[in-house]
Amino acid sequence: IRDLKIYAYHGVFEEEQRDGQTFYVSADLYLDTWEAEQNDDLDASVHYGIVSEKIQQYMTCVKHQLIERAAADVCEKLLGDFPKLQKIKLTLYKPEAPIPLPFGTVFVEVERGWEDVYIAVGSNMGDKEALIRKGIEMLDETPGVEVKEVSTLIETEPYGYLDQDTFLNGCLHVRTWLPPEVLLKRMQFIELALHRERKIHWGPRTIDLDMILYGEQVIHTKDLSVPHPDMTNRMFVLGPLDE
Repeated sequence: IRDLKIYAYHGVFEEEQRDGQTFYVSADLYLDTWEAEQNDDLDASVHYGIVSEKIQQYMTCVKHQLIERAAADVCEKLLGDFPKLQKIKLTLYKPEAPIPLPFGTVFVEVERGWEDVYIAVGSNMGDKEALIRKGIEMLDETPGVEVKEVSTLIETEPYGYLDQDTFLNGCLHVRTWLPPEVLLKRMQFIELALHRERKIHWGPRTIDLDMILYGEQVIHTKDLSVPHPDMTNRMFVLGPLDE
């Protein structure tokens, strides 16, 4: 979709949110079109007319200060509205931006796309299964995260530090458009909310959430390594992951 013209009320300045201005939106929609190509059936594709109406609706129902937030809001809502969409790249143009110099336009480009993520989950304190189920529920309630599958929960012996209770372990298949670092912070927030304490390396914990795979990405940062570097040594991860 190219240069969809929309009058909306986004901007930092009071007059922008009061008087409004013209914006243009272009959107690249990524989906598997094979079935639509073969069957000539609109239900197998995404109706770009309805997408355009949704873009206008989302651009006009809320006022944002930043076009970055406005563009992201549209992307995220469209992914929720159209399950066939795999990814959206949206460009939001603001040709009437308050710049006291001659210029053509200013714009931002935002991209959101679904990734398949696998997360190992474990607990060996308190009501282990209840804690795991609560962690899964909190993860599934996170905007931009959908828990698609949960493996069987298996009882396993401690790993690394042996003087502790047995674990209940499993694996989650999650679909998300959150970046890896943002998803990691959400996982850590859930651990803290469920009273995870890091006193002993590989020690007892109410809940443990480990990102094992994030799509096909290879990530090595100070806070995150994916694929998980120790996964091949842990049958309590590989078994549920295989399932």
